[in-house]
Amino acid sequence: MYEPIRTPSVHSPADDADFPHRSREEELDIQLAGHLAALLAVTDELGLGPAGDRIAEQVARLRGAPPARHAALTDAAPASLHRRAHALAGRALVVAASRADTTAAILSAQRMDAHTEALSSTAPSGHLVGAP
Repeated sequence: MYEPIRTPSVHSPADDADFPHRSREEELDIQLAGHLAALLAVTDELGLGPAGDRIAEQVARLRGAPPARHAALTDAAPASLHRRAHALAGRALVVAASRADTTAAILSAQRMDAHTEALSSTAPSGHLVGAP
């Protein structure tokens, strides 16, 4: 009465798929390189050459090729750029710690400290950074 199904179900797993799979470490490398490249763009916009060079070295190590350096300016306020750089360095630190990349983690923590210091030195006395 019923005819058997002759084609495989679309819901069955594709164990013999032809596309390449990346390991967790490769995915973390890609993510870390992306966060560091974004940090590099903000660092270059702030005009922090030596710090940018150190970040570029890490991006090149992770990607296997030197990164493109940021050339355009956004005319953003320095405090805004420091906050953005601090957040990006924090994201890079989390990924570097999860992949046990000590060099990138130390660099990210140093950049966070530098941007925190820059923000505190630009804040008016008696006011907390970010407070109204």
